[in-house]
Amino acid sequence: MDLKLKGKSVIVMAASKGLGKATAELFAEEGAKVVIASRNEEELARAATEIKKTTNNHAVEYHICDVTQKEDIQAVVAFAKEKHGTVDVLVNNSGGPPAGTFDQFDDEDWQKAYELNLLSYVRAIREVLPYMREQGGGHIVNFASSSIKQSLDNLLLSNTFRAGVVGLAKSLAQELSQDNILINTLGPGRIATGRVESLDRTKAEKKEVAYEEIKEAEEHAIPMRRYGQPEEFARQASSFVQTQIHMLRDKRCLLMEG
Repeated sequence: MDLKLKGKSVIVMAASKGLGKATAELFAEEGAKVVIASRNEEELARAATEIKKTTNNHAVEYHICDVTQKEDIQAVVAFAKEKHGTVDVLVNNSGGPPAGTFDQFDDEDWQKAYELNLLSYVRAIREVLPYMREQGGGHIVNFASSSIKQSLDNLLLSNTFRAGVVGLAKSLAQELSQDNILINTLGPGRIATGRVESLDRTKAEKKEVAYEEIKEAEEHAIPMRRYGQPEEFARQASSFVQTQIHMLRDKRCLLMEG
């Protein structure tokens, strides 16, 4: 499957595992030049090695980044520019905040969740915009959660700031369209990642039942009776970028012909 991504410079945040890693691997498989970022250097280096081996693409680099730190985000984008000349695609991703209800969280909890799940996206977008504008276009994909459509029980912090990501993207879609920079937000549901397993185990402990019982109940609520796989979600993320590439190409053709 050729998604027309060969040679594109891509940054994938929080990509040492889970949805981020699966997405980075698919971009690498399609011939993109990829920079993956996360906090844990050991996991990050392992992920980069595995992606190179699986895809036979050696244009995969990694850079340590705590997405709650402005300087780290700036360093990742500067690294991608140095290695690959520009940034064509930014995939915004971050871990989830703690589960819990309103009375369990104080100001510090709210501030940390804001920095993790919303401000990190703002900062990353701010850093890549100059390069995308200079080259006449770019693509931004934000990972959020299915809570952008319907709030999820016991996930108040995530519900709040994932919704903020949607508001951000809607506004930027208007502002950045004149620069040929397109932006989408994806809201994954129950995907088989470590984060989802952790949430299921927490729920099981709270209800004092077996983890398997919770997982089975969650799967039963899904029409296909199973969790999605990270690689399935990654295909959707990459297909958005492919569609955007065609949209920009067709727009430019129309402008030239007009």
